[in-house]
Amino acid sequence: MSQTIGATRLAYSRVWHHVSASTPHPTLSTVKAPAEAVTPPSLGRLASRIATLLMGKHKPIWDPSTDCGDYVVVTNCAALYTTGHKKWRKTYYRHNTRPGSLKTITMDLLMDKFGGAEVLRKAVSGMLPKNRLREKRLARLKAFEGEAHPYKKNLIQFGGKQVGSVGWEDIVKSVREADKARI
Repeated sequence: MSQTIGATRLAYSRVWHHVSASTPHPTLSTVKAPAEAVTPPSLGRLASRIATLLMGKHKPIWDPSTDCGDYVVVTNCAALYTTGHKKWRKTYYRHNTRPGSLKTITMDLLMDKFGGAEVLRKAVSGMLPKNRLREKRLARLKAFEGEAHPYKKNLIQFGGKQVGSVGWEDIVKSVREADKARI
């Protein structure tokens, strides 16, 4: 006998989320006090939020052994925000197991060479569990240096307005008011 309740097929469906690396965010910001001092999310906070979406931990059906995560589209990766001197002091290491082959590169050089999308991808990769689902989850991360991306039609929309954009809450309120009046 099945133990599932409700529409689990709908719960397992993948949704497209849009995250901007340069837009100030009130909950992911490192500065909270005055509203005008809110900063864009720092690299670590942004990466942890993206890793949560890729794993599907925000869904009620989350299971560590099941790949039920969503797609994430990140724009403006060229303007990644880091606190302190991490941009110049954070070092990435590579080694091919041969003696004397340790290679190092700092974050600013990595951003110059490959762009901010690669830095974000490495940060998210480090926050995902080290198992066989890691590469599949990372493949659902779509990172872009600028604002343009080919996934605009896939993103979540409510009333014709993209969720998370300016004014989408007003559309939600108007639809809810119309539903209350109808009932």
